[in-house]
Amino acid sequence: MAGIQTKRVYEPAKSQDGLRILVDRIWPRGMTKEQARAGLWLKELAPSTALRKWFAHEPARWDGFKRRYYAELDANPQAVEQLVTLAQKGKITLLFSARDTECNQAVALKEYLLARFH
Repeated sequence: MAGIQTKRVYEPAKSQDGLRILVDRIWPRGMTKEQARAGLWLKELAPSTALRKWFAHEPARWDGFKRRYYAELDANPQAVEQLVTLAQKGKITLLFSARDTECNQAVALKEYLLARFH
């Protein structure tokens, strides 16, 4: 699989980003489509609303969040396979809007992909 990176959607787009894929369930606040420069918006790969609200970006819940999120991803193999196919074709950047750059769904999704498909 080619490179997978994560990036906050509010950071400027760069040519090194490759295909920019938004993996949030809701569109980033205050961001236009032109500003986001996301080639795809795969909201079906975002955590469920219930899981997102439970996690609430509490670092103490990170491990539990990842376990539950991975179970959701396991239950959605077609969407995961679409992302794997894109990653195999070239560099992708998973975009997220959370302020926490270390404990968010894009980081968890990257770990999931690398652990299962690398």
